Amino acid sequence: LTGEYPRATDTFIQREVTTLREMGVEVHTFSVRCPGDEHMVGVEQKQERDRTFYILPPNLINLLRSHLTLLLASPKRYLQTIKLAWSTSQPGFWGLVYQLFYFIEAGILAQQIKQSEIVHLHNHIAEASGSVAMLAAEMGGFSYSFTLHGPYIFLRAYQWQLEEKIKRSLFVSCISNYARSQGMIFAPLEKWNQMHIIHCGIDPALFDVVSHNMHGKRLLFVGRLAVAKGLPILLESLAILKKAHPDILLTVVGDGPDREKLKQITTQWELTENVNYVGYKSQTEVREYFQQTDIFVMSSFAEGIPVVLMEAMAAGVPVVATQIAGVSELVENNVNGYLVPPADVISLVNCIKKLLTDYKLRAEFGTAGRAKVEKDFNIHYEVARLHRLM
Repeated sequence: LTGEYPRATDTFIQREVTTLREMGVEVHTFSVRCPGDEHMVGVEQKQERDRTFYILPPNLINLLRSHLTLLLASPKRYLQTIKLAWSTSQPGFWGLVYQLFYFIEAGILAQQIKQSEIVHLHNHIAEASGSVAMLAAEMGGFSYSFTLHGPYIFLRAYQWQLEEKIKRSLFVSCISNYARSQGMIFAPLEKWNQMHIIHCGIDPALFDVVSHNMHGKRLLFVGRLAVAKGLPILLESLAILKKAHPDILLTVVGDGPDREKLKQITTQWELTENVNYVGYKSQTEVREYFQQTDIFVMSSFAEGIPVVLMEAMAAGVPVVATQIAGVSELVENNVNGYLVPPADVISLVNCIKKLLTDYKLRAEFGTAGRAKVEKDFNIHYEVARLHRLM
């Protein structure tokens, strides 16, 4: 279960589902909402959308039937779920309204899961869909677990009742040591040994390794177009780099709420000839962009461990990333990439400049990055561990 599946930005969940199925596991996918056509960037997204059960918009008859069936099957459990929903609602009037929606959605989901004779529910993204998962498990009498990504839930852990979700879960899959440690702040001590590190991963075999043998000029960013991704900092850095490297080119793959604002900043810095916004792309197309890249740049202020960094490193592309959250568990500074303080324009400029002018260093970082991903972020190993836990 997740809130909106499959999105173009959540390929790590799709890969996890696909790999579990390849292992022979029967996986049913559920989503609160259906994503728009803009997320159908490849065949894999369309296939997943066709086989996913969507809770919203609800059929009124199905909604009433689901809740009535659950109530009659176990009045005690149904009333316990009402009590749980009340006790874990967010403050204020609107908190109660949203919790009512989560309760309604949980009933539809719980009945669908029971009809399908599913015994365990796993949730990705612990905020709203995590609340639906917790209530559905209580109402339906099955176990649930969730993947703890962060970082945003740690800013509002009390609002989203992270402690209660951890307490009631069968286990928690944490994408990094950083995520696990932050979750442990809110988890009871007796639950710590049920919080496990399961990285998001990729299949390194899908990525051809880039060769580096000349001065570089091509930068790549892949992600959601939001100012929290630090793109204004990257654009400012690009304006400085342009003075010594007038032919520098940044390709921006992705879309998001701040696209037009970022385009305006691009114009203000006189970078329209140096920045190419190409929108959402399929997984295959993103791999092709790595083959045309000298350096991958991530300037974000808030991340877990970005899968796109793993992809760049698997392709042998050196990375420059901000030292936040669990990123340093993947990128080792001056070994397989550079880590810079977030929002530090000068550090970002200096690191990019070193890599542009030193192809041997790019190749060295690229080789080390590929080895790191193969060892610690291989999806086949990570999903096998998740399967053993389940």
